[in-house]
Amino acid sequence: MNNVVEEYFEKIVEILRAIKEQEQPSLMAAAKLVAQAIEADRLVHVFGTGGHSVMGAMEVFYRAGGLVPINPLFPPGISVIDSHPNTERIEGYAKYVLDYYGVGNGDVLIICNVNGINAVTIESALEGKRRGAKLIGITSPAFSRAVPPGIPARHSSNKNLYELVDIVVDVHVPPGDAILTIPGVGPKVAASSTFAICFALNSICALAVKLLADRGITPPVWVSANMPGGDEINKAYRDRYMPRIRHLY
Repeated sequence: MNNVVEEYFEKIVEILRAIKEQEQPSLMAAAKLVAQAIEADRLVHVFGTGGHSVMGAMEVFYRAGGLVPINPLFPPGISVIDSHPNTERIEGYAKYVLDYYGVGNGDVLIICNVNGINAVTIESALEGKRRGAKLIGITSPAFSRAVPPGIPARHSSNKNLYELVDIVVDVHVPPGDAILTIPGVGPKVAASSTFAICFALNSICALAVKLLADRGITPPVWVSANMPGGDEINKAYRDRYMPRIRHLY
């Protein structure tokens, strides 16, 4: 039984190592956009455009050690928590989402979706580009390329996220997401994309913090509310950003 855990661990580490070793230029390019946005007192919009990809936006929002000016897009029906109905395949929906969350010209929009093919993913990229936003895609091009055109999961254009954004951070997740083969079981098991997406996002944010600090700018960073003084520090940030960040409380 321990061999299953060990194999899963090794495969996850292999994916994270691929991001570390092969995506440094993309991570740094993304971090520069994030740092520039924060220096200009802009929000950084993060949209996880799928039932589980939404966890990427959750990971970097209102999180101890995370950047304060993160504006997550949590529209109804995207997360598996409330996908009744599921909205990730509804064409025409993304425009209204970007309207509600105030994504506009010159903003940074990070779109997280491992397969990079569904309606909300593609239309968020197209609409974001139309508005003049700077687009960062956290995705797996290999996964996208493996999905044939015309299947129900795809946007009708059959476009892929990695083809539409300004910066692609390849999370090196294999097609299908799951990575373990269990003898006697047909489908692979044990997903990998959440580890990869969250690692990429946290790396971008950490790099952005360092870039700001190197310029002599104190970046706004959340402190754990479970530590002494955390509530007091965070209250000042909440008072400043609550009018602008939809889900801040």
